Amino acid sequence: MDLVGLSLPLLLVFWQWTTTTGAAVTYWTYTGSVGQSKWADYFPDCGGKAQSPVDVATVQTQYDPSLGPLTPLGYSQHGNKPFSLYNDGHTVVVPLPGWMGLGGLPWQFTAVQMHLHWGNGAPEAGGSEHTINGQSSAAELHVVHYNSELYPNMSVAMTQQDGLAVLGVLIETGEEANQAFWNILNYLGRIRHAGQSVSIPAFDVQSLLPSDLGRYYRYNGSLTTPPCFQSVLWTLFTETVKISHTQLMKLETVLYASKEDADRVVMQDNYRTPQPLNDRTILSSFPLESVKVYTAGEITAIVIGALCGCVGVAVIIRFIVKTIRSTSSWDVLPSVRPAPVPRTMEPGKDLKQDVALNTTTEPGKKEDPVPPSV
Repeated sequence: MDLVGLSLPLLLVFWQWTTTTGAAVTYWTYTGSVGQSKWADYFPDCGGKAQSPVDVATVQTQYDPSLGPLTPLGYSQHGNKPFSLYNDGHTVVVPLPGWMGLGGLPWQFTAVQMHLHWGNGAPEAGGSEHTINGQSSAAELHVVHYNSELYPNMSVAMTQQDGLAVLGVLIETGEEANQAFWNILNYLGRIRHAGQSVSIPAFDVQSLLPSDLGRYYRYNGSLTTPPCFQSVLWTLFTETVKISHTQLMKLETVLYASKEDADRVVMQDNYRTPQPLNDRTILSSFPLESVKVYTAGEITAIVIGALCGCVGVAVIIRFIVKTIRSTSSWDVLPSVRPAPVPRTMEPGKDLKQDVALNTTTEPGKKEDPVPPSV
């Protein structure tokens, strides 16, 4: 989740919070001298024990039957008022109207904004913030909500342990374009530089989400950008959504992290790497499928058994080949020519030829000529 992506009004709220609390505001990036490896030096919470994102090791998750399907409230009721699209220098942000919310959580949460994280287009490169069993997706969508039942506004809620709820949607690439994402991607060219914003037609926000909202992972974590407040109840859906390769390339190449009057810096690799899980437990809303996890000894036994099986097959093949060769060795012994099969003779013709062949001519006796065949 991008705090700076909370839209311009909320940026001012954050500035007021840092002013009144005396916190140091420092410019940050994803790489370089103020990159994510240095965030904790300037933002202490970024070095906390409950940071996000994380890698979800599925075999280590714990099934919680009390986790039911989430219910988006008002996501499809966008009305006639246009949305706005904003380049905050770190990501692209869509502020959401206050009537949108989220049901199915311990408290009532009100929508604030949504934004994206992505990579650089290189083969096998990452892009998502959360990973599943060590595997990254091409991009990730975050929909941010604050606890409106307990706290009056976002600025207060984001500093509280139970203040925020974020939906994480992993994005993969496919052959077909995702029409819902064109509602955002078609307008990126109008906000290419940091600080630019544009009005866009309102659209059905729920169309960006996966169809199955009942299968997800749940854990307590943090904002994924400075100041990294550990105030987020994360929901990461197991079902991914797909966008086309063309759509992903547009996301990875159109925007700049720099202002219009500065040297151009392409906005890429705007994701934080997975953080240690520490003593946290990731819950799942569904029971883990029956998957056999083998020990090292069991794996060794399986390998040895497979090798023995291969040796056994080789022995059988060798025996068959040897048997075939032994049988074929009879071909080198003297063969007995079988008796000729009598031919079917035509009356008169072949009989005369056979008689001529089998008659021995006596010495000195002239052989009678054989009359020509008719």
